[in-house]
Amino acid sequence: MKIVDLSLPIDDKAFEVHKVAIERVTHKAGVEKFNRVIMGKTLVGKIKYLLGKRILKKEDLPDEEFLSLEIVHSPVHVGTHLDYSFHYGSKSENRLSKTSDEIPLEYCYQDGIKLDLTHKKPNETIKAPDIEEALLKINYKLKPLDIVLLQTGADKFYGSAKYFSDYPGIDTSAIDYLLDRGIKIFGVDTMGIDRPYRFMLKEFLEQKDPKALYPAHFYGRKREFIHIERLANLDKLPPCGFKVICFPVKIKQTGAAWSRVAAIL
Repeated sequence: MKIVDLSLPIDDKAFEVHKVAIERVTHKAGVEKFNRVIMGKTLVGKIKYLLGKRILKKEDLPDEEFLSLEIVHSPVHVGTHLDYSFHYGSKSENRLSKTSDEIPLEYCYQDGIKLDLTHKKPNETIKAPDIEEALLKINYKLKPLDIVLLQTGADKFYGSAKYFSDYPGIDTSAIDYLLDRGIKIFGVDTMGIDRPYRFMLKEFLEQKDPKALYPAHFYGRKREFIHIERLANLDKLPPCGFKVICFPVKIKQTGAAWSRVAAIL
């Protein structure tokens, strides 16, 4: 058995559109934080803390170290994650949209299929005929619940501004093609399923046509689907013959959730 990590990290050093910060409390600093938090729960404790009293001293601990603590401040769309219908809109298929904690776990451990679409250029979209052609090349017929991974090669730009500007989007015809064949989850190695902002916004400002903005995401209001964004290492996978694990972190009432996505060969 071989396990391939298909995930990108939450990295406060990488280039991101949204602010990401990770507060790292060291083992040494943890002693002081412990006193500040515990003693700060009461007014008397706060006063004693300010006057220099401590209920726990570094000398009380082995190696004079407490426990480390990392506090992550990050949108759920940073790092590899699953999007569900609440992200796309308040309603999907004329009913209330579902949140990431409602993603059925049985969808998240299934046979995986990798389709090579590395020939698609930025500003282009992956359409239904592209999906069909890629399937013909590997002589594979989709079955319900397969997890389809679309390889564009954009993950090689991760950490730079180019990651947000150079990748193809997904056309709604491709989404229909997958859903009509019983696919519940598909994934991309790009930062999103729509074309980069620079193309969508340019067309919107020139044509004043709202259909230019996030058509793939907004299509989730018409048809319910789950997709994975920010995959990596798809080049290390064969076209088929592997399982995909993509269980979402259980966060209440969010449109997306982080996942440590992996393939089992």
